[in-house]
Amino acid sequence: MAVLVDTSIWIDYFRGGENSADMEFLIDENLIIINDIILAELIPYLKIKKQTKVVNLLYEVTKMPLDIHWEEIIEFQLKCLKSGANGVGIPDLIIAQNAKQNNCTIYSLDKHFRLLNKVLKINLHQ
Repeated sequence: MAVLVDTSIWIDYFRGGENSADMEFLIDENLIIINDIILAELIPYLKIKKQTKVVNLLYEVTKMPLDIHWEEIIEFQLKCLKSGANGVGIPDLIIAQNAKQNNCTIYSLDKHFRLLNKVLKINLHQ
């Protein structure tokens, strides 16, 4: 199953963090995917740091198109608020929707995705 790698994991990987070995495996097995929201979070900082090779490599990762269904995003947010999962941002909701639409798992260190897993039953990479 494809794994949508969130910004927090990419940052951990770039820093040689504790998830690096798992990322290496996912990369070697060609299981990682990305979307434009995650790229928009990563690319500007990498360009400021003049990390041209990394930017070019990120653009080579299979990219899932975003097909945002705003009514569904509104429903997701409503479910979150009703369940007490406050503070989940729209970008995270869009990432969750994108993963659900494309039947993939999300790999993230962001606590919001653990909340979304409880409320929306998204698939998280373990």
